[in-house]
Amino acid sequence: MKVSGFTFVRNAVKYDYPVIAAISSILPLCDEVIVSVGNCDDGTLELIQSIGSPKIKITHSVWDDSLKEGGRILAVETDKAFAHVSPDADWAFYIQADEVVHEQDYPAIRAAMQEYLDDKRVEGLLFKYKHFFGSYDYIGDSRTWYQHEIRVIRNDKRISSYRDAQGFRKEGEKLHVKRVNASMYHYGWVKDPETQAQKLNNSFQLYHGANEEQVSNRVPIAEFDYGEVDSLAPFKGTHPEVMKERIKRKNWQFSHDISRKKFSFKDSILYWIEKRTGKRLFDYRNYKVI
Repeated sequence: MKVSGFTFVRNAVKYDYPVIAAISSILPLCDEVIVSVGNCDDGTLELIQSIGSPKIKITHSVWDDSLKEGGRILAVETDKAFAHVSPDADWAFYIQADEVVHEQDYPAIRAAMQEYLDDKRVEGLLFKYKHFFGSYDYIGDSRTWYQHEIRVIRNDKRISSYRDAQGFRKEGEKLHVKRVNASMYHYGWVKDPETQAQKLNNSFQLYHGANEEQVSNRVPIAEFDYGEVDSLAPFKGTHPEVMKERIKRKNWQFSHDISRKKFSFKDSILYWIEKRTGKRLFDYRNYKVI
């Protein structure tokens, strides 16, 4: 069994993405990791090179800024990286620059890839998600945050990234997937408030760049207000080993009253049902579990 990792990155230094941890977290599971580095001058290329693993294969990409509407450019860059995955790879392990795999889940991930290696009905593996918010001590526990997403796919070039690179489809159809007992740790909402604001200002252009009026009418924020969140829960587990040095360097404070909820009446009912039953009603699924 051969496994290839793949990801894309741009301006990782400027926006403080934990991309070193992200890539390092999948290296033990992969025979190679394709890293597509976009055009930037903030030292991102040198940052990736500093990992120093012979498994890493760096490719270069020039982003087409005309594709920013709706975040489409993110899917295009994902597909560019996937195109460089070696033809003889069986599985392709996708990870984004702010996602990290915990080493405690390595055995379950390896076992799932091996178990379904020859079962061609299985086109991908579905991961659970932990979305950290504000600090490394809280996770989002509302419908705002997606619960699952595909992160391992067959090395089938008929599969492509969907919409803004959250998931995948095969020739427009949802992938048939199996659940894997492993989680993706998402740290996209854990930065100092100033850097988080810079990232969100940039992200706004990624999703609305083709609409000049929306961009010009928006006032950029100087610091992100982490207090504006509907619901958080305390994180009671451990963080991946590759994140621990970064966590030690945290230089801002954030605390939250978990009893405070900001829901509409409808969402409060759905939240109550989910917490009592463990089921999220009317949840959107960009995949078919088999």
